[in-house]
Amino acid sequence: MKNKAKGLVAGLAAVATGFAFAPAVSAADPGSFIEPINPGYNTNLMDTAKTVMNVAIGLIAMLAVFMIVYGGFQYTASAGDANKITKAKNTILYGVIGLVIAMLAFAIVNFVIVNLFK
Repeated sequence: MKNKAKGLVAGLAAVATGFAFAPAVSAADPGSFIEPINPGYNTNLMDTAKTVMNVAIGLIAMLAVFMIVYGGFQYTASAGDANKITKAKNTILYGVIGLVIAMLAFAIVNFVIVNLFK
């Protein structure tokens, strides 16, 4: 029960810290914190396609990082079982490979769109 109380206090402290350092927004100028959707330039199909691909690649990269963390938890919880250790190492390895592929895909997509479709 004491651990739950400590966790609750730590969580409340984290939330309070977030509120303490959050930027202040006044009601008199509600648009001061929000950026305009269209800042004055025309977007074309290639910019939209680039944004969609970058978001998709970002989601894939986040999934790869999650798999690396999950593999770390598996490795920690394996308790010396050889099969569980192998499974955890494979999860981490495949997560790293996925992250590298996502970073390369991001670089290739941005390079091709910027240089080929000027």
